[in-house]
Amino acid sequence: MEIWELGAVELAAALRARECSAVEALAAVLERAEAVADLNPFALRLDERALASAIDADAQLAAGEGGPLCGVPLTVKDSHYMAGVPTSHGTRAVPPYVPAETVTAVRRLEAAGAVIFAKTATPEFCYAGTTPGTHNPHDPTRTPGGSSGGAAVAVAAHVGPLALGGDGGGSIRIPAAFCGIVGFKPTFGAVPREPSSQGWKTLVAYGPLARCVADARLMFETLAGEDPYDRHSVDVNLKGTVPFTFAAGADGPISGDGNLKGTVPFRFAACDTLGTLDDEVRAAFRNVCAEVGANDDAPNLPNNAATWAAIATAEARWADAEAFASPELGRYARSFLEAGDAVTAEAYIRAQMYREEIHRAYAQLFERSGLLLTPTVGCEAFDASLAAPPTVPDWGAYLFDANLAGLPACAIPMGRGRDGLPISLQITGPRGADGAVLAAAEHIEELLHVARYV
Repeated sequence: MEIWELGAVELAAALRARECSAVEALAAVLERAEAVADLNPFALRLDERALASAIDADAQLAAGEGGPLCGVPLTVKDSHYMAGVPTSHGTRAVPPYVPAETVTAVRRLEAAGAVIFAKTATPEFCYAGTTPGTHNPHDPTRTPGGSSGGAAVAVAAHVGPLALGGDGGGSIRIPAAFCGIVGFKPTFGAVPREPSSQGWKTLVAYGPLARCVADARLMFETLAGEDPYDRHSVDVNLKGTVPFTFAAGADGPISGDGNLKGTVPFRFAACDTLGTLDDEVRAAFRNVCAEVGANDDAPNLPNNAATWAAIATAEARWADAEAFASPELGRYARSFLEAGDAVTAEAYIRAQMYREEIHRAYAQLFERSGLLLTPTVGCEAFDASLAAPPTVPDWGAYLFDANLAGLPACAIPMGRGRDGLPISLQITGPRGADGAVLAAAEHIEELLHVARYV
């Protein structure tokens, strides 16, 4: 197996055993990046910085030192602040911003010895569920999703085993689903994200994209932990040791005893009334539920896309007022900000207050049945050139509640759809039960034999 084919756990072990060097691993990944350059996953390459990090990692490893990611090459999203490194926000509407400080999450990766070799592409200001100009590795005519689209493409194309993404409304889980990899949105605050841009302060969670759950867990355990400089940061349960059951809610009950060995209550609500599901997505989803003995249950909430949109567009309009004034702002980003203009103060406050009802409904669901299973998105990756692509509130209806209530949610592959492209399962759990969600995801991954899916 080539170095660039190794997962993060495998590569970290090989580096620790001195079966390869960090410099060799970086060279292999950069060579792979050139081989798939047409996919355009990067906003900025950091080759020289990465080489210095790799040399330092080799010195630490030679001394028997270094953290859990020592020498492992990975990427971070363009929107994540790194001191002295420009972030373009995917736009020409404002000059690139060069932060003076590095975000805590990235500092933790570097402290663990990770070799950051690129910042990954996003749509303008991370507003969209697609990433224009970046191509899906399974079919370059299809969207990779967004806004962590470049991150997912890099991982799916084996350009580094890990990527740090950000998820304010599905932005880790959408591209993970469309690119056939694992994407984990942690409990809100589990991964500190300050300093960061001003918008979406109560929506965005930073988390890993990987080719298997074990790799995502390795990265998450490196990232997680309270930060005194981030008032939203919290400690979460990385382990989870209580037996769980599954609950399902497509459009009918699915039999099964729901008794599996694992870690914390675990449930599934696949209410297809929230949005459309392709037939193949529904069939694959039902197969998973039958495999794990899921029981029918749901949070009994409507599609909360409008609640999310009221908060997200209003905050974006305030945070990115300078860009809104620029004629260089793209059409989609402009329409997003214009939507924020239409959100009254009363509508914004009502949306924020409604988050309490969402949280309560999910807490009751988790108490009744355990963790929740849903499709991640309702379709395969669609044609990137569509003049009027399907709207996110329709195919992405299962995404928003995890952001509004701050819940951990993990997307994993569950097969292929009508066009032979990946389709995805989502596992959602109570706030703080991140270890349980990952344990359940790894259990289902094993049952479905989808590790190393791409």
